[in-house]
Amino acid sequence: MILVTGGTGLVGGHLLYKLVIAGQSPKALKRSSSNIEKTRKIFSYYSDDYEKLFSKVEWVDGDILDYNSLLGAMDGIDYIYHCAASVSFQSADKATLVQTNVQGTENVINAALQSSIKKLLHVSSIGALGRAGSNGITTEKSEWNSKKTSVYSTSKYLAEMEVWRGIAEGLDAVIINPSIILGPGDWTTGSAKLFTTMYNGLKFYSIGSNGFVDVEDVTKAMILLMESDISNERFIHNSENILYKQLFEWMARGLKVPEPKYKAGKFLSEIGWRLLWVKGIVTGNKSTITKETAETANQFYNYSNDKIRKQLNFEFMPIKESIHKNTKFFLRDKNKNHI
Repeated sequence: MILVTGGTGLVGGHLLYKLVIAGQSPKALKRSSSNIEKTRKIFSYYSDDYEKLFSKVEWVDGDILDYNSLLGAMDGIDYIYHCAASVSFQSADKATLVQTNVQGTENVINAALQSSIKKLLHVSSIGALGRAGSNGITTEKSEWNSKKTSVYSTSKYLAEMEVWRGIAEGLDAVIINPSIILGPGDWTTGSAKLFTTMYNGLKFYSIGSNGFVDVEDVTKAMILLMESDISNERFIHNSENILYKQLFEWMARGLKVPEPKYKAGKFLSEIGWRLLWVKGIVTGNKSTITKETAETANQFYNYSNDKIRKQLNFEFMPIKESIHKNTKFFLRDKNKNHI
């Protein structure tokens, strides 16, 4: 029996769909306040028979911060996909990030050990890896450096430390470190909000680059890793390292909107995040552009996918193809007034 945490998120929702069409009837942990309609919507992107498929998911009320609820959810469970996490690049959200990502993962690991779980897969992030810098390529062996890292990256690094601690105590586990994940779902949050921002008229492009991967590739790799004999290892999951300018051009073409014309260098980015920070205070709406994201957007990050390609014989969906697919989903929702 399989348990998925974070089943109402982008990765967790897509994973549940993949598991169901593979003949599984997974359990999904959710908080009582969580909106499972987000996951139902994800199912609807891929099948006309999505209601029947969605009904195969067994939703269980619980919280990764409630240890006893975790023990109850893990009763009869053999395998756990730990996808639950809080994502924010706002320094003010540090306490929430630490509580959810670090303490929550600590609880999941302890409960898994107590429940004699056969194997656990932890969804981490490339943010939890060391940065090789503009002249190098980051691999699974790149050393962590706490300087100039976001509060989110630090929380994911510390969460990984809990997984490695669990491994040392006898837990069979594997870690996947996805780059920036592209996929359909809630177009107002996370990386999916990039499509909304572009559609609404993005005028500037940043000069940096980063790694990107399609959500379908992420969930496919997760299942392959879980079903393999591989354990006690971490894997970068990155399709391509792409310039933001190139990414935005592909998105604009897919969404049939003008491409960004103006380069936002370091100086302009510094001004921009400060103005948006002030606007957020006035309006009460936090900006997705922060000091940390502005700095990242002007860096050149490159990630190796050699390890997972070789060990799983994995072939990635090209990012241009991913953008084409996801812009079609976005426009479909826009035409149906789902955004």
